[in-house]
Amino acid sequence: MTKIRVLLADDHETVRHGLKLLIDEQADMQVVAEAPDGERAVAQVCALHPDVAVLDVSMPKINGLLAARQIRASAPDTAVVALTRYSDLAYVEELLAAGAVGYVLKQSASTELLRAIRAAARGERHVDQATMRQLPSSRHSGRSGPSRPVITDREGEVLRLMALGHSNKEVAQALGVAVKTVEVHKANAMRKLGLAGRIDVIKYAVFRGWLTDAE
Repeated sequence: MTKIRVLLADDHETVRHGLKLLIDEQADMQVVAEAPDGERAVAQVCALHPDVAVLDVSMPKINGLLAARQIRASAPDTAVVALTRYSDLAYVEELLAAGAVGYVLKQSASTELLRAIRAAARGERHVDQATMRQLPSSRHSGRSGPSRPVITDREGEVLRLMALGHSNKEVAQALGVAVKTVEVHKANAMRKLGLAGRIDVIKYAVFRGWLTDAE
């Protein structure tokens, strides 16, 4: 039997060790490499071309989102499965748009990850049951390409400025629009992304790299 060759990327050594034991116990898969950060994960994928790369979303140097994009560009034959504790629609949409074919929650049963790895190796999409109900039915299966952004550029700019600590009035002044317009953009963006408050907005901004890129 040809085994599914898997790369594991997570900044916690204990987590990687546990996942490696789980995967290597399977008759149809094996871990061929490990990486403690996104940068090393991309390098290992480019060097070894595993069938599946399991990426933690929150990693140092470059996060799982950026690593997924780089892997899609540099090693498109390697399928990416995102592993995260975030069930927010915003994270699911961003990872799928970046090229991931699997999205699994760390708090789910271990069988969920194994199903995602096997599906990815077959060229199929697998989204954790806990998050799949949030997605439009057309996104539940198939290895389709990136989707359109779920928010507009203006809505994204409003959220970015909000995450940086600006008030609605300051955002309105910066963008040259009315405060009411800012409030509408913010409400629409948060509804589309499934964000509940400022803390969620900040976490999403960090995930997107908006705060790192801020001057």
